[in-house]
Amino acid sequence: MLATLRQAARASAHLALAAVVAFLSYIFITVLLITAVCVVAVIGIWMLPETVLIIRRIAGAKRALTTRWTGRPIPEAYRPVKGPLPDRIKIAVRDPGTGKDLLWMVAQYAYGWLTLLMIPLWPAGLVVDGVWCGLLRRRALVLPLITKLADLEANWSTTLLRPSPEALLEARVEEPTTTRADAVAAHGAELRRIERDLHDGAQARLVALSMRIGLAQRAYEADPERARKLLDDALGQAEEALSELRHVVRGIHPPILTDRGLVGAVRALAGSSGLTVDVRADGLDEDGVRPPAAVEAAAYFVVAEALTNVAKHSGADHAEVGLTRTRRGLRVEIRDAGKGGADDQAGSGLTGMRRRVAALDGMIAVDSPPGGPTTVTADLPCVW
Repeated sequence: MLATLRQAARASAHLALAAVVAFLSYIFITVLLITAVCVVAVIGIWMLPETVLIIRRIAGAKRALTTRWTGRPIPEAYRPVKGPLPDRIKIAVRDPGTGKDLLWMVAQYAYGWLTLLMIPLWPAGLVVDGVWCGLLRRRALVLPLITKLADLEANWSTTLLRPSPEALLEARVEEPTTTRADAVAAHGAELRRIERDLHDGAQARLVALSMRIGLAQRAYEADPERARKLLDDALGQAEEALSELRHVVRGIHPPILTDRGLVGAVRALAGSSGLTVDVRADGLDEDGVRPPAAVEAAAYFVVAEALTNVAKHSGADHAEVGLTRTRRGLRVEIRDAGKGGADDQAGSGLTGMRRRVAALDGMIAVDSPPGGPTTVTADLPCVW
């Protein structure tokens, strides 16, 4: 009986929020009427794209609410409303998502009132199920109807709010453009980093080395001791320049990946991270087959950046890294029990990870609720 009450209370909370969204939709019909009149009168045609954006926000709130109940995300596929007013109007009118949202809003005027049926179900359920379930030890009859009502409302909303195949196809076609732009940006940033490292590090040391050798040549005949000291200094600078060059090469493609493979490189990375890291590898060392070098480098970068974020921001001293060979590629998962709240808009390394993974047509997901835990999952496609 207690479990039934908890489930009914959860369903009632969902239905109550759904009723709030429905009430907002009922109120919004006034805005729709005003917009229609203004568009017909031409003087208020500028209101059309703004009204469409408001409808998108209401539909987005409904998608989030339905996803929270069902656990199945409802994708969005909208054309961005931007540019001059004529372009904004054209996009708002021609976007297939506008018609779908309007259809959902009209349909909600009909099925939104169903959420109120939970009100009479509660007193009836407490009486009937209290006797039937609490005293007679039978399965509850009335209170589960509240859960079914919530499922029915969520299923209708999912069907109405799911983008049309045309909109999903259009979004899929536009995705490579964004991915390509991110890849170009990531490549440009990487080239600038390599150039900066070479200019500020190895090049400066090699110039100093050349000067030392030149001074040693001049002082060799007159002051051999000073020349010997200059050559010793030049030897030290040569070693430092080599160290700088190794650092630059390691940033391009870590040599440890070539020597030890991805699993060995990640284990070495975990050992030097300052954290207690458990590394789990499934299916990578079975037949000696390795993913392509680009996939290995991206996976290594994701693990390195994620462990750096854990050490700097999470407050955790333990992390778990999983490397899994899947049928379509490689899955990398990093999990920590820190304070959570990771945000890729706050300047962390998550943006760089997204770009690096997107350049390989991969996907990355960050689950980091306040209070933790934080899980970073990257799926990198490749052929084994």
